Amino acid sequence: MSAPRTDAWQLADLPDQAGRTILVTGTSVGGLGHHTALELARRGARVVLAGRTPSKIEETDEAIRAEVPHADLERLEVDLSSLKSVRRAADAATAFGPIHVLVNNAGVMGTPHSRTADGLELQLATNHFGPFLLTGLLLPQLVASEAGVVVTVSSQFHRYARSAPLGDPRVEGRYSRWPAYAQTKLANLLFTYELDRRLRQASLPVRALAAHPGFAGTHLAANGQYGRAQGGRATILDAAIRAVSQSAAAGAWPTLMAATADLPGATYCGPSGPLEMAGAPRVVTSTRRSHDEVAQRRLWELSEDVTGVRYP
Repeated sequence: MSAPRTDAWQLADLPDQAGRTILVTGTSVGGLGHHTALELARRGARVVLAGRTPSKIEETDEAIRAEVPHADLERLEVDLSSLKSVRRAADAATAFGPIHVLVNNAGVMGTPHSRTADGLELQLATNHFGPFLLTGLLLPQLVASEAGVVVTVSSQFHRYARSAPLGDPRVEGRYSRWPAYAQTKLANLLFTYELDRRLRQASLPVRALAAHPGFAGTHLAANGQYGRAQGGRATILDAAIRAVSQSAAAGAWPTLMAATADLPGATYCGPSGPLEMAGAPRVVTSTRRSHDEVAQRRLWELSEDVTGVRYP
């Protein structure tokens, strides 16, 4: 593999993806996952649209085909907040054969306190434990591709996490939505760096990378705050974010770079503009806390205990 590039990546750099199967979670129309899937389909990839709601998956399928009529698309229903749903989806995904890229994009942001059926706080369950389980269950298919890539979408919010989420996730404690969200985004990076190290130690042909979209105009914040993107205060918040942010399409570029560029494992991609808020993507850095190998290992062991999955 060549030395990692430090200059900005352009959409034109996205190579032909014919013959590759790429699974993207969280593909609702207008979001990062939708635009990630769209550009991959445009380059000839077989794209698996994975989402929680069948009608939304169908909507994304139709939106992509409107731009890429001969797009090779598959559908997979999965609710990442439910360990049972993730296991069911992984079973269904065996039908896709080798998977070249898994994009862990789906997530929730700033939600009111809620516990899942597994007894887990909703943000941590959706943003970390679900992707951890899904990645582990799909690992044999990633290995079978002989050049697998796992891209997990983090956020600049990881910089505001004061600690890693290493406590018992089933024990109720004080909850504040934004610090909790920041911890999940830190968890994404701790997971990525530990996963890549373990893959290398096991000599498996899979790399783990991460990306963040900068400040992208998606519905994520409004959905998290109000459970919807339209109506009343949700409409106002959604419009305000879109007015001052880069487009969701541009926000997907760092993910596309991580998924397709010739980069080493444990690379983090983000926008090149001031404060990494917007701009063409490049290789960026994450906080010292995200590189804490003790925290990486402890989160990994905790995640195995919670999900019941064991990686090679």
